[in-house]
Amino acid sequence: MESATVVLYPSPGIGHLVSMVELGKFIHTHHPSLSVTILIIPAPYGTGSNDKYITKVSATHPSITFHYLPTISIPPDFISDHIKLNFGIPELYNPIVHNTLVSFSEKSTIKAVILDFFSNAAFEVAKSLKLPTYYFYTGGASGLCVFLHLPTIHNTTEKSIKDLNTYFDIPGVPPIHSSDMPKLLFDRNSNPYKMFLKTAINMGQASGLIANSFVGFEQRAVNTLRDGKCIPDGPTPPVYLVGPLIAAGNQLDSSENECLKWLNSQPSKSVVFLCFGSLGVFKKDQLKEIAIGLEKSGKKFLWVVRDPPSDDKNKPNSSGKEPRLDDILPEGFLARTSDKGLVVKNWAPQPAILSHDSVGGFVSHCGWNSTLEAVVAAVPMVAWPLYAEQSMNRVYLAKEIKVALAVKMSPDGFVTSEALAESVRDLMEGDKGKAVREQNLEMSRRAKAAMEDGGSSRAELFKLTESWTTM
Repeated sequence: MESATVVLYPSPGIGHLVSMVELGKFIHTHHPSLSVTILIIPAPYGTGSNDKYITKVSATHPSITFHYLPTISIPPDFISDHIKLNFGIPELYNPIVHNTLVSFSEKSTIKAVILDFFSNAAFEVAKSLKLPTYYFYTGGASGLCVFLHLPTIHNTTEKSIKDLNTYFDIPGVPPIHSSDMPKLLFDRNSNPYKMFLKTAINMGQASGLIANSFVGFEQRAVNTLRDGKCIPDGPTPPVYLVGPLIAAGNQLDSSENECLKWLNSQPSKSVVFLCFGSLGVFKKDQLKEIAIGLEKSGKKFLWVVRDPPSDDKNKPNSSGKEPRLDDILPEGFLARTSDKGLVVKNWAPQPAILSHDSVGGFVSHCGWNSTLEAVVAAVPMVAWPLYAEQSMNRVYLAKEIKVALAVKMSPDGFVTSEALAESVRDLMEGDKGKAVREQNLEMSRRAKAAMEDGGSSRAELFKLTESWTTM
């Protein structure tokens, strides 16, 4: 019997890579006859965490094959431009990807090519080889509604989004104000906007769309997608919800890890955890405001702090170096809060922390992976979006799904100490927080049920793979 292969092509960003790898694991676990190969672009920036992650997955899941594409010359201006990195590099790799897929086809039947949003350039390559081509949207069904509707927004407006002070009435989601749309979409004449628009159009022409969500979490969005309302002028590809796909937490010894050891000594549901993703950094004035807000809230806290960003826009968002806490936090803050809080530098084992009994709340940037981790752990959130599509996620999470409270922010994104203290108190002890906690408990139950035998995500996976395993 001829072997069958599914090729996954993620973006190098760790958040996208982890989700795609988890999809590969999910496919192979339930269909061992399908070989899973993941194409890896050697990113021209520091990806130490990626390398360590891939090494670990290779050791624990030898059935997943990582195929490294060769290193090529990258234009210098790409390094300082996030969008050129994400969309442009896969375009440079198209000839190599074409040859790679042809080579794979000589040894095995490629049943599907699954692209990340940012790997859109390879859509034309896969289609030219007449390969079934899917997109894995690493966000949820609500975000998918918005992006599939982007061509309609483009065709029914003449101004750039930045010049529109309006709410978009997008099928499947609450009204979204123009200011909450991703900033990369603000200028309709910009290169990023054109790349997102082209991707949205291609997604509408794919063999299928896969989302990292589950039935019962974003039900209105799911129904809308399946009714084809997000693409009013053409058919919508089949949509499959196969989540929550999240990386399992490291098996850490709670007596050795500083964060978990500290949490072991705290009362149940008493600690609010603050962590803002792999790219979430704040300037010194905002860090000091957070510290003051935590002190004002009177609540126990575990806070991950990174070094403030450089003023040089050509440098990475964060230096990655260890922050000097005494230089960036208010004088005496660490001493005054030593009995209530723990501040850790750069990194903490987020999945293990969220699943710890002492954690009762999560101040989050609304990244989708972090959101799913919190939902599975039944931890209510304070939504504090920073970049990308996170402001839209806040709308879904706070207004539609009701698993988060939105912190008050200024138009430029600044959060005062008073606003943070109020949100933390509301979340941990107020009536608003109680309602959000109850909703999280229900969504956690649904999330776990979706991934079990007979669950909705298992059923969706079998619908997705049916044609791959029967032909």
